Amino acid sequence: MGLLRTSIDTRRRARLWLGALGVAATLGAIWAAPAAADNAGPANVTPVDNSGIAIRTTTLPPSASQPPAATGATRVPPPANAVPGQVVVAGKVPDEATRAAVLTRLRDTYGAANVVDQIEVGNVDTPPNWAANVQKLIGPQLKQISKGQLKIDGTQIDVKGEVGNEAQRQQIASDMANALNPTYTIKNGLRVSASEQGVLDNALANRTIEFETGSATLTPQGRAILDQMAAVLAKMTGKSVEIIGHTDNSGSRAANIALSQARADAVKGYLVVKGVAPQSMATMGVGPDQPIASNDTDDGRARNRRIEFRVGK
Repeated sequence: MGLLRTSIDTRRRARLWLGALGVAATLGAIWAAPAAADNAGPANVTPVDNSGIAIRTTTLPPSASQPPAATGATRVPPPANAVPGQVVVAGKVPDEATRAAVLTRLRDTYGAANVVDQIEVGNVDTPPNWAANVQKLIGPQLKQISKGQLKIDGTQIDVKGEVGNEAQRQQIASDMANALNPTYTIKNGLRVSASEQGVLDNALANRTIEFETGSATLTPQGRAILDQMAAVLAKMTGKSVEIIGHTDNSGSRAANIALSQARADAVKGYLVVKGVAPQSMATMGVGPDQPIASNDTDDGRARNRRIEFRVGK
């Protein structure tokens, strides 16, 4: 991978970095180089050897008085005043409209209070559809990555970090590929976490704990998955686990929050019957407020209707 060594490579281009701190957040960089116009079809996904991945601490970008590095991607960390959970976006874009579009997408994804804006507007060049393609890669799926990095270098996209299970690792890269055109290549450097959270997520393996439609009654398939989860939870002595119910955005928010809470309570009740200590589990229903996919499609809504297990500190 490398930047184009033509006359256009010496011109000032739009560059944008995205970084975030905290558990289940992303630390990364987004920046752009010249790319081809959009065509039909998805991008290509290239797996990498996860055993060789290292999550690196990033360094401060050069100041305005310093020339950029001749080769490689500039890496940008959150500033000193960032706090865990915040998303920091920095770099230079050609106009206020581009800046506003990127910030809107970030705020919709992470919440306005969690986005730190360090974007500059200046005289820079952009490749075709640059702003639109960046926005396609900023979404709820990034919140499933921890200790990670996302870098866009022309048509080469690198994503690194930890996820809960193998199915999630593949799904995130697939979603990115399907959002872009075939001139792009996704380098999937995500790896499955070996932490207790990773073990629990891997046991769930992106499967859906099913309920009867519109109710908190578990289906036989849902109970079968919980039988497996109970065996894993029983081994996690000394750890608290929060059971979180999620829904799609169909119907009223109040009704969805109530349903998600009832379903989380039903899961806890079933696990208690299976021998998991009740004091080790707490429940919460958040309804449609924490989607991991778009609610604009049947597939996205199905993925948002889920039970999440979150290991406590």
